[in-house]
Amino acid sequence: MTEESLRREFMTSTVQSPYSNEQIAAWLRGLLTIAWADGNFDDQEQELIASITENELAPKIKFDSLEVITPEELAAALGKGTPAAENFLRTAIMVAIADGTYSPSEDEVLQQFCQALEQPEKLLEALRHTLEHPQQITPTIASTGLTKRQINALHPLQDWLDGLDIQDPRVARFLCKMIPSQCPFERDVTLFGRKIVHIPPMCKINPLYEQMVGLRFRALSYLADKCGEDVSPYI
Repeated sequence: MTEESLRREFMTSTVQSPYSNEQIAAWLRGLLTIAWADGNFDDQEQELIASITENELAPKIKFDSLEVITPEELAAALGKGTPAAENFLRTAIMVAIADGTYSPSEDEVLQQFCQALEQPEKLLEALRHTLEHPQQITPTIASTGLTKRQINALHPLQDWLDGLDIQDPRVARFLCKMIPSQCPFERDVTLFGRKIVHIPPMCKINPLYEQMVGLRFRALSYLADKCGEDVSPYI
């Protein structure tokens, strides 16, 4: 374990977290399960995130496995209908939309988690109305924003996501790692010297981007103010 990891673990031990090590281990495995659901992470990227999680974010937690977690395992650790289950689901949705798209595979995993944790699935219904699958994004939505119906469906989900209270440094570190520190620049994809598609900045295509930025800021503030950590590596 590195000196930095030891220092972080000491800081973690001085903060009264409402969650046990077993719950945090299950929580982080659940977030990794969502991050890997759409298949955009190759083996090397998966190993990198697993290494960061096990060795840097929570070095003293004994993970039985950093592979995907089943809904039943997650519910056994976090409970059903508990505040821990609700807060986990908030972070899971943030991880699912971190890249600006919401895939069918991510939706399937989140639905299974919702059912196992006995959380209202209507939250996912709102998400399906506001975030289009990549192959279904229309030029209107991608370039000019959401329809009035989508905006109305989005408000309850936005308010619910804003209700997340950061209470554990290990979860805070994970969110700071997973949520981009700034809106990625727009870019053109070219093939043989010809532009084939224009990708707008993520903040233009992700209607929950403000919630993600707010969550990341709260995580940074928690680490700096409550835990006394140096947050410069995340900025």
